[in-house]
Amino acid sequence: MTGTGVLPAQALRKLVAEGAIVAEPAVLPAQIQPASLDLRLGTVAYRVRASFLAGQNRPVADRLAEFEMHRVDLGAGAVLEKGCVYVIPLMERLRLPRGLSAVANAKSSTGRLDLLTRLITDGGTEFDRIPEGYDGPLYAEVCPRSFSVLVRAGQRLNQIRFRQGQAVLTDAELAALHAREPLVNGKAVISEGLGFSVDLRPVSGDLVGYRAKPHAGVIDLDRIGYYPAADFWEEIRTGEGRIILDPGAFYILVSQEAVTIPPDYAAEMAPYLAMVGEFRVHYAGFFDPGFGHAAAGGAGSRGVLEVRCHEAPFVLEHGQVVGRLVYEHMAERPDALYGEKIASNYQGQGLKLAKQFR
Repeated sequence: MTGTGVLPAQALRKLVAEGAIVAEPAVLPAQIQPASLDLRLGTVAYRVRASFLAGQNRPVADRLAEFEMHRVDLGAGAVLEKGCVYVIPLMERLRLPRGLSAVANAKSSTGRLDLLTRLITDGGTEFDRIPEGYDGPLYAEVCPRSFSVLVRAGQRLNQIRFRQGQAVLTDAELAALHAREPLVNGKAVISEGLGFSVDLRPVSGDLVGYRAKPHAGVIDLDRIGYYPAADFWEEIRTGEGRIILDPGAFYILVSQEAVTIPPDYAAEMAPYLAMVGEFRVHYAGFFDPGFGHAAAGGAGSRGVLEVRCHEAPFVLEHGQVVGRLVYEHMAERPDALYGEKIASNYQGQGLKLAKQFR
């Protein structure tokens, strides 16, 4: 096994070969990313009454028997309806060795569709967290929040990252890395990670983001560059450098900073502080080695912010710190970086909707 840190693509291929990652059908090469593995939906979705965790020593299958309302066949494609909760067995399962844990997150396009997707496991007491030594199946909990979506077996809505030991950089280590190789195009705000702020004063024009329309149609996830954005999104324009977030509304905004993930590191986006406002930023949290990095064809990439407002209207102002990137060491450098020789949809991104829109 490689050293301490996040496992790269070549180590993931070894885990597959050794049987620590098992799948039916077999794992495809395209599922393996520089620092994560894409997970595939199975052939059936269970519509359940409510979101749940299995709980200690309890299998998910037992909880499904408690909460199942009906089943949906995904073989030929089926619509997952807005506001409903589904649990979908995944094609992959794990047989993790001791010392190796894992964390899951939604893929970028999944988060940009406000498609809440979380991993649950047998005996699990947290979403998206898989303890070392876990041996069992994997399930995706999927809840479309803004749009109903057409999904099919084999589609990839979430991803999993494997860690050996403690890999997170301390603030001192992060500051030293930024001094050697700038991580943002400006002053680095470092506090339990690298802070980033919202851009509400664009260099040109007055388009600062998008708000999901409440009564839009169904989105077929396989249709890339197909849907007119105006059918699903309302443009948010302002010259004031601030917007008021509406409770329950979902927004696509963009960070003021262009960030870089050097090849020997990975990052995960995390909420900044619950106390800073009535909103949550970003469902899709993994940033791969090479994201925005010059060696992988980038020149810094801004982070797209998936923002949902909670109980009260909230004024969001230009430059307000809304999240942080937590950097981690890679166990070794990946054999392919984000944006380099692989299909990477968001290298060099700015304000950008999911890949289904044009």
